[in-house]
Amino acid sequence: MQRSRGFKSRSRKKMTKVARAGRTNPITNRFQKFEEGDLVHIIINPSIQKGQPHPRFHGKTGTITSKKGKAYIVSLKEGNKAKELIIRPDHLKLQE
Repeated sequence: MQRSRGFKSRSRKKMTKVARAGRTNPITNRFQKFEEGDLVHIIINPSIQKGQPHPRFHGKTGTITSKKGKAYIVSLKEGNKAKELIIRPDHLKLQE
């Protein structure tokens, strides 16, 4: 059987992260609260797949528009086009 050549298999190397001993996923990331209008960085956490945006948005900065369930709607411009992404707080970081 041939190996998979789908989208996820091609982007795995870009998102790998070396796990340091004694470190686990901080659960506090999941409980972050954001307000409408907050500027946030999209930092993908590869150990959590739910609510993960497309890798092309990694490192981009957007604005919180609203909340949808546990996730937030982040709007940003890519080129000349406005995009709205639904992202869980595990993959967001407040801009200082």
